[in-house]
Amino acid sequence: MRTTVPATVAALLMISTQACAPSQESEHLMIYAAAAVKTSLTEIIEDFEQSTGHTVDVVFDSAGATLRHYIEDPSAGFFITTPSRIDGAQQEGSIPNGTIIELGSTVAGVAVPPGTTPPDISTADNLRAALLAADQIAFSDPSRGATVGNHFMTVIEALGIQDEVLAKAVLAPNGVETMRLVLEEGVAIGITQSVEVLQAHPEALAGGFPGEFELRTAYSLWQQDDISPAAEALIDAILSPAGRALIAAEGLEPPRE
Repeated sequence: MRTTVPATVAALLMISTQACAPSQESEHLMIYAAAAVKTSLTEIIEDFEQSTGHTVDVVFDSAGATLRHYIEDPSAGFFITTPSRIDGAQQEGSIPNGTIIELGSTVAGVAVPPGTTPPDISTADNLRAALLAADQIAFSDPSRGATVGNHFMTVIEALGIQDEVLAKAVLAPNGVETMRLVLEEGVAIGITQSVEVLQAHPEALAGGFPGEFELRTAYSLWQQDDISPAAEALIDAILSPAGRALIAAEGLEPPRE
């Protein structure tokens, strides 16, 4: 489902994709990306396909799973995940050296079903009480390389409630599914990136973790040094002023200068 964006952004995005339209025959592209950019990247890809004639398949998943998908299918040409994962993969030789371009960042947050009273999570004690009071808590499976899922495990351990939370945990493959559980299944609390909460339903965001547990995550695009003109054209659309404006409009904070 397409999201509603300002008309000026949509118009500029269409112009930018038309400007980078390749002249060769249409090409099919495969892209892997962290779910934090799902809404904005979907919008960019739809306009890109319409303007260029190329087709794109994109798989959205957790940051860690996205990297694994690319390693298994390097023909994708580029992917979007966290800079730390890109750096680690390059250092260990899982991927070659390439170009890394930061897209933006977000903080880990707490989601609740819209229409319910959000819990006070402004302090560690309040967060602890809110987690103990919830009958179910959804978050991305840490074993799949979920950034927030792994962080949340350290939070509940520090709060001394790991056993209680895990006893009522609902593990999701990624943040998109976490939000589906909150919005469609009525799970009391969802833990995921704030940008994923905002993209799913702005009224679902209860807030970020209190200061000592705050987690800010950046997301970057990594590209091979030698990719097809069609892939280059899609990257140009993503990094164009209109593409970056759309990414920011969907909740990912622009890179800090």
